[in-house]
Amino acid sequence: MAGRVNGKIACITGAANGLGRAAALTLAREGATVIATDLQAERGAALIADITEDGGKAVFLTHDVTDEDSWISVIDDIRTRFGRLDILVNNAGIGLSGPVTQMSLADWRRQTAVNLDGVFLGVKHGLPLLRESGGGSIINVSSIAGLKASANASGYCATKAGVRYFTKAVALECAAARDNVRVNSLHPGIVATAIWDTLIGTSGDGSNTRPRGPTLEALTKNAVPLGRAGEADEVAAGILWLASDESSYVTGTELVIDGGRSIG
Repeated sequence: MAGRVNGKIACITGAANGLGRAAALTLAREGATVIATDLQAERGAALIADITEDGGKAVFLTHDVTDEDSWISVIDDIRTRFGRLDILVNNAGIGLSGPVTQMSLADWRRQTAVNLDGVFLGVKHGLPLLRESGGGSIINVSSIAGLKASANASGYCATKAGVRYFTKAVALECAAARDNVRVNSLHPGIVATAIWDTLIGTSGDGSNTRPRGPTLEALTKNAVPLGRAGEADEVAAGILWLASDESSYVTGTELVIDGGRSIG
């Protein structure tokens, strides 16, 4: 089913790594022009090179999702270059873990700024252009932590649960406005990406106190019914479906991609 988002303009935040990178590659492969945004310019440039070498279309914009002026600039740039926006993937996020009594207010506010304020600002400033374009799809990346609480991740859970209900409220606003904009949240489980390294204290190259591979394997063996961690491409496939017209009757809901972790 090649070309499932052919001709669409897609903006993906936090696109330099992990799920964002996988989503950018997938949407570009399926025909979308991708606007990839991130603070990591070098990795962003590498992503664009990979997409264009494969025949896709993409540009990179340096972008701080916590800054409203940065959002205004990104949306203005998209409007000027492309004249429309069809897909907005609010993916940028960070994960900070630890007991609630040891979490600093600064860390609480930093995590909230990226994970929740960034989604709010993306919807606030992206929605008008989606409406001007005749509608489209907003995909807010939450987490299994927005559905199932975990000890020592209270701040992360709070932000991701906030994304879930913010998504539902905006979906109702859009439905009432009959603007043809669908708004859904995506809830990945344990996926072999950098955010899980910060949450469970591992490193992709094994340089931390616990190497990623054995630690993730031990964690998923008992915690995940399918018995393994997910891959970024598996989550990107869900983003593709929500971005495509195949999900045209889906709004205000959660797409859970977690190997069964949230069951029960």
